[in-house]
Amino acid sequence: MVKIGILGLGTVGTGTVQILRDPVGRHHLLQSIEIQRVGVRSIDKPRVVDIPADLITTDLESIVTDPEIDIIVELIGGIEPARSLMLKAIAHGKHVVTANKAVIAKFGDEIFTAANQSGVYVMLEAAVGGGIPVIQPLKQSLGVNRIHRVTGIINGTTNYILTRMTVEGGEFADILADAQQLGYAEADPTADVDGLDAGDKIAILASLAFGGRIKREDVYCEGIRKISATDIAYADKLNFVIKLLAIAERVEDGQVSVRVHPTFVPKDRPLATVNGVYNAILIEGEPLGQVMLFGPGAGAGATASAVVSDLLAIVGVINCNPHREEVIDSPSTSLNPLLSCSHSHYTDMAPLTSLRSSFYVRFLCMDVPGVIGKLGTCFGAHHVSIESIVQTGFQGDRAEIVVVTHDVSEADFESALAEIRGLEAIDSIPSIIRVL
Repeated sequence: MVKIGILGLGTVGTGTVQILRDPVGRHHLLQSIEIQRVGVRSIDKPRVVDIPADLITTDLESIVTDPEIDIIVELIGGIEPARSLMLKAIAHGKHVVTANKAVIAKFGDEIFTAANQSGVYVMLEAAVGGGIPVIQPLKQSLGVNRIHRVTGIINGTTNYILTRMTVEGGEFADILADAQQLGYAEADPTADVDGLDAGDKIAILASLAFGGRIKREDVYCEGIRKISATDIAYADKLNFVIKLLAIAERVEDGQVSVRVHPTFVPKDRPLATVNGVYNAILIEGEPLGQVMLFGPGAGAGATASAVVSDLLAIVGVINCNPHREEVIDSPSTSLNPLLSCSHSHYTDMAPLTSLRSSFYVRFLCMDVPGVIGKLGTCFGAHHVSIESIVQTGFQGDRAEIVVVTHDVSEADFESALAEIRGLEAIDSIPSIIRVL
């Protein structure tokens, strides 16, 4: 039997226990997993699953140092004490399974270096995409491809909000408040709506796709707070939908760009059809071409499925070599490179200003002659080619002008906007959204 310790018995922890205690009809290796200890914050809290009282403790450190335990399942979330507990478990020779994208994105270098030195695995399928299998495919079946780009809708909360804004024509603040009441958004939605959660996840996917560690602070994150019903309506007229995309791609000179931002997505693209709380990850590479992974991005069942799949992978390795600690002189060389983190260098990141994008921009202007001409002159002076420019109507006494550019340098675009902001006729620029 392989003995595990579970840290956290919330939504995902409960789902994990339910799968482990109901193995009939599932993979036979589940029958060789035994829950040794479960760490919780409160002993007296009512539980959906019936766990023997002698297995439950609030002393989480005693679980990660328990010599009887082979694998630690970290499901408490947050940075601390999760990070410290994982490192202590690794130091005591225990494998780790986690759903904690924030810790991995910010401290993955420390954690994976420690794991390699100790000859243990840190598995994180549940950290990205909920129940969608994407981590192991990037390590294994897709690893033979030269990956060019990974594009994902990987935050269910923002996708739910944008979907409802599209269907109902409502404003962001109103739908966010409703999503919070329904439990689709946290009381503090910052990590979701400001793109930080998606930033953590795309940093992990980029590291796997391009074989180098990513510094989380180098990931550009822009959220959806500024998206309005007006922008949703314009997107529809132009045959687009607005999605919060997380993008990692190879660019010139071997650099990698990793970013999160709202994007106009053409309605005929596969990602445009991903709605509600669902997630999707589109992977493009050679020779495969394109493959899209789609499914529920959160929830007890989906995330617990990913957690237990990681448990099975480790159990399979342990069963093949149950006495590995007796024969290994160099722990890191004993690790299966298809399961472990095999790279230690940092990827060379491209600055956002070096990229090329198309843009949708909405201006509010004084209703005076020549404004459109001045906008065109400013853009042209900075080498920004315009696909379309049109005055669409009025908001109060301000004329509304919408511009869509061709593919242009981000640096040139920002230079043009800086000059435009100084024009006397420009009241404000309420929306700037990239176009896929």
